[in-house]
Amino acid sequence: MEFVMHAVDKQGSEQLRLDNRDDHVAYVKGCTDVSIVQAGPLLSDDGAYSIGTLLIIDAADRNGAEAFAAGDPYVKAGLFERVTLTRWQKTIG
Repeated sequence: MEFVMHAVDKQGSEQLRLDNRDDHVAYVKGCTDVSIVQAGPLLSDDGAYSIGTLLIIDAADRNGAEAFAAGDPYVKAGLFERVTLTRWQKTIG
């Protein structure tokens, strides 16, 4: 089943994001417990900087999606103001 992980960065956390980016990317690319359908940063309206993260995760169940999210280096570093996991169903595309 698929879940959307929608995470919003804390204000003023640009350096924290940069400091943990390589570990985050390696974690997402190397995960084996879930499949990543889509992933990428959320951007400011002008596209100048990241303001969060969006991932579509294919996991066996909510517990698997939650475990993946909890292991994300961005989450562990405290980058996000909030993280939501919402079950999702692809309809178009």
